[in-house]
Amino acid sequence: MGCYREKAVFGFAVVVLVFWGSGCKTPADTKVVSKVELGPTIGSMVEIFALDSIVVEGYSLVGGLRGNGSQKCPPGVKKYLIQYILKQSGDAKVNANKLINSLDTAAVVVRGTIPGIASRGQRFDVRVEAVADTGTTSLEGGHLYTAELAYSGESARTRTLAKAVGPVYVDKIVGGDGKRRGYVLGGGEVLDDYKIRLSLREPDYVTSSAIRNRLNERFVGEPARALSQSQIELAIPARYRRQKRRFVSLAAAMYLGETSEATRARIERLGEELASGVNKEQSEIGLEAIGKASLGQLGALLESGNEDVRLRAARCMLNLGNDQGLHVLRQIAMQKGSSRRIEALDAIAAGANYSDAGAIGRRLLRDADFPIRLAAYEHLRKLDDIAIKQTVVEKKFYIEHVAQTPHKAIYVSRSGRGHIVLFGTPIKCREDVFVQSADGNVTVNGRAGQGYVSVIRRLEDRPDIGPIELKSSYDLSDIILAMCQPAVVQEGSRLRSGLNVSYAEAIYILKQMSEKGMVDAVFYAGPLPEIGF
Repeated sequence: MGCYREKAVFGFAVVVLVFWGSGCKTPADTKVVSKVELGPTIGSMVEIFALDSIVVEGYSLVGGLRGNGSQKCPPGVKKYLIQYILKQSGDAKVNANKLINSLDTAAVVVRGTIPGIASRGQRFDVRVEAVADTGTTSLEGGHLYTAELAYSGESARTRTLAKAVGPVYVDKIVGGDGKRRGYVLGGGEVLDDYKIRLSLREPDYVTSSAIRNRLNERFVGEPARALSQSQIELAIPARYRRQKRRFVSLAAAMYLGETSEATRARIERLGEELASGVNKEQSEIGLEAIGKASLGQLGALLESGNEDVRLRAARCMLNLGNDQGLHVLRQIAMQKGSSRRIEALDAIAAGANYSDAGAIGRRLLRDADFPIRLAAYEHLRKLDDIAIKQTVVEKKFYIEHVAQTPHKAIYVSRSGRGHIVLFGTPIKCREDVFVQSADGNVTVNGRAGQGYVSVIRRLEDRPDIGPIELKSSYDLSDIILAMCQPAVVQEGSRLRSGLNVSYAEAIYILKQMSEKGMVDAVFYAGPLPEIGF
């Protein structure tokens, strides 16, 4: 596996980020840049080993393919799958060969990218692809059986880093990948927490203790723990859980030695550089790393005529617990025509309290600019805010209703857990509506004056059963439920029926309804997953 190495200057020191525990080493000739007059930073004395994104892979089976799978499987892959199936089932009587040889299953390679500095239980997208040289024709409608994922390219997978399981999504909106490749949206799960470690270039108990103490003085919760004379383990403080990389940068930018005179000199230098746009990333991080002593200088920078300077200063102040920063960030987020609105909103969501972040997000749901509304929705969803009403569609995806906007739109996610977001609810379709799925097996049909919409599905693999028809109201949410719920769903004291249509088919139909004017709402689709290779 290749190493990831990135040189980044934090507070006048070069820090090298590499995989911890991956066997990667930083070249011995890495140069450290330091302005001696301001004193050494922690980053100038250590290498910071932080786990960046990792590409993982494994093999498994996709089931439920209704004859579109393959009996072929390369011998090495088949041997692995047989051993894995028997291990998972714990029953020697299970006929693994029969399962693999069925036309209803397909051997697949599963690949994904574990996010950087990941936490146990964190979800990520995976891509599934039929193993080469097999007869699999389509993964549509399939379900990925649990796969164990290890470092990509490792021949001996002795350590499982993640697992993946779930329904396979084959995109119908853009297409181009064919039906032998799909995704399990949010189907990957990280199995362990990944720690940040500082490794002293010159091992020394006194220095190791001093760095630990300095970090624990600066950050609440005492995140640093000295493991030895050369190793310090660093946890992410609560305030920076949504800004993990920023926290790593702050730790590296901190000065070890501290006197009132030195602190004043550092603040003055960094403030001048931020105001002039010189080393603006490093100067912003450096001022925040110093802490509340920087608030006076940051407050003065809020008066700058340069929006970038104001945003950076305000972001620092908010992270340092000062609401002056929140006021400026709110102004930028609300400013029509500003190119920094989403960046300001991101800073508010990461650093403000729930009440303030929620109030600003709800106000921006009414913005005329859809990217702003979408960003506000995404932050409010993470906050579990009352503005987002959620319906779970039988472990497949969510329907989310956003009523606080006059601008009607349909947004569908194609990364992470599936979401159909209805902005400006209720959204109703026209009385005279006719639209079909890509394969023609699902139809939404209504006539003027009929009083309801017919949702019809033809079962291609059961020609002996005629088309199944359900009646729905004109409310788009009810139409989605009629399409996608399983055949019988218990909802309190009543039963609800559905046609078990896939998420991919449903969002294709919604796209057609919007583009053909059958609903008065603009359709937007999120990006497909970026797996990293």
